[in-house]
Amino acid sequence: MFDVLIIGGGAAGLSCALVLGSAKDKPYAKGKHIGIIVHQKASHLQDALFNNVLGLPPNTTGASILNGGKKQLTDLYPHVDQIEKEKVLEIERTADYFNVNTNKNRYRSKILVIAVGYTNLMRIKGLEQYKDAHPRAEAEKDRIWLKNTDHLIEDRLYVAGTLAGWRSQFAIASGSGAHVATDILTLWNGGKHTKVHDKL
Repeated sequence: MFDVLIIGGGAAGLSCALVLGSAKDKPYAKGKHIGIIVHQKASHLQDALFNNVLGLPPNTTGASILNGGKKQLTDLYPHVDQIEKEKVLEIERTADYFNVNTNKNRYRSKILVIAVGYTNLMRIKGLEQYKDAHPRAEAEKDRIWLKNTDHLIEDRLYVAGTLAGWRSQFAIASGSGAHVATDILTLWNGGKHTKVHDKL
């Protein structure tokens, strides 16, 4: 049983996992079981090139960010379980948790974060009722979003990144994932607004 399971290993999903992982020593986050299904095959970062992102050297590739992000998560926050080479097929909600069925396994989680891309190829069963045309993409591209209010689809079910209705800009997707992470930390902290920063 995960306390939170993130579906998607792109900018939003990895950012969410890094922020959640970094709270490991906070009393409200101690012992929380965090996981991320890092399926990245369809990530738009695979063929991206970045020259306009604060803090990234020019000519940074999206592929290097994907690989580096997984390594960063492993090196700094090894307590966050990374589930590789699995694709989510279906989500089922119960009163207390979500069942997440992949092509290989079945997982349970109290909180779920959907952070996969916004193409119409996203076909996870159990999310159909939330899908709609993306509000910030050209109609001819046939992009989708999951209807939400401030990243929350419904109780304990979050969406992050382009699938939350944001534009396909790296910094926006990363910030969206971090936003969801701080909302979850706030929930764990009894509703007290929470953020996590390391300091010198």
